[in-house]
Amino acid sequence: MRDSDGNDLDSFPSAMGIITRLACRRAQHERVDVDALLHKAGLMHQQIDDPCARLAVKSQIKFLELTAKALKDEYLGFHLAQKFDLRMGGLFYYVLASSDTLGDALQRGARYSAIVNEGITLRLREEKGTVVNFEYSGIPRHSDRHQIEFSMATLVRICRQLTNSRLQPSRVKFSHRRKNDVSELRAFFGSDVKFGAAVDEAVFPTSVNHMPVVDADPYLNELLIKYCEQALAARPAKPTPFGLSVENLIALHLPHGKARAGEIARKLGVSQRTLARRLASEGLTFATVLQRLKSVLAERHLADETLSISEIAWLVGYQDVSAFTHAFKRWTGATPSATRQAEH
Repeated sequence: MRDSDGNDLDSFPSAMGIITRLACRRAQHERVDVDALLHKAGLMHQQIDDPCARLAVKSQIKFLELTAKALKDEYLGFHLAQKFDLRMGGLFYYVLASSDTLGDALQRGARYSAIVNEGITLRLREEKGTVVNFEYSGIPRHSDRHQIEFSMATLVRICRQLTNSRLQPSRVKFSHRRKNDVSELRAFFGSDVKFGAAVDEAVFPTSVNHMPVVDADPYLNELLIKYCEQALAARPAKPTPFGLSVENLIALHLPHGKARAGEIARKLGVSQRTLARRLASEGLTFATVLQRLKSVLAERHLADETLSISEIAWLVGYQDVSAFTHAFKRWTGATPSATRQAEH
C-alpha cells in the first residue's frame, strides 16, 4: 500500500536492519532454515544481502521472534548486541563517536535515532540523572522484546566505547515482562534491571555528561552533523495512528487496573470525548481496542510456560481467573488451558 506521495506504507517505520542481519548470520551458522523464517516475516534474502536496504520494523520484530524460537535463545537480541562491530551503525555511530563529550553524543543520538530505526525514538531528559527513554512509534510496543533489549545493550556499549570506561547505568527498565533468570543482563548492565515497568529507559548519573569522548573530532563532527541533518530531512515523518498510541498505553496499564478510557485520555493529554472522537475517525472504539489487545496479549503470554493462567489473567487486566477464562473462550472458542495444551 502506498500513500499519495508514492511512499510504501507497509515498510514504515523502517530500520537499518543491523540486528536482523546479525540474527541471519547466527541462524545460518547454526544451520537453521533462514529462508523459511524470512518468508514468514515478510522479508527476502535480497534485502538481507543488500546492506543499504532498509527493513520494515514490524518484519524485523517478527523475524527476531521466529529466530529466537528456532535457536531456543530467549535473549537473542541481548546476545546479538554483545560483540558486533559498533561501526555497523555507520553515520549514526560516527557522529556520536566524534562528539566532544558523552553528553553531546547522547544528544546527537536522541536527535538522529530515526536514521537507525524509525520505530524507536530516543528522548533525553535530566531528572535525577541523565535519562534516555526509548519510545515506540508506528508499531505496537507489546510485540517486541529482542529489538529493545538489543537497542538498550547497544546504547550502553556505545557509551563505554566512546569513553573507554566501564560505564554503568544507575538503573535500566523494560516495559515487557520476563520471569526467567535475568542475572546475565544484570551482570552486563552492572545495575538492577526491572521488567514490567511503565517505560523503557536507561538512567545514567548526571556526571556522565561531562565525560570526554576519546576520539572526539570537532571538525569531523560538524561535517557529520550536516550529513545527519540531510538524512533526517530525507525521511519525512509519518504520524503514528492514534489507535496505536492508545493501544501502547493500554498495554502498560492493564496489569495495574488502570486501563480505563478516562485514565488513558489523561495520559494522552486529551479529554475522554476527544479520545472517543479521534478513535472513531480511525473506525475504532476504546472497547474494541481494549478487547483486541487483551486477546493478543493473552495468546502471547500463554506461549510463555513460566506464566501461570492466574498470572496471565492479572497481566491482561482480570482479577478473577474464571472471568478471564470466560472472556478468552469468547475470543478464541477455547479455554486458556486447552489452548496452551494444544501448543505443546
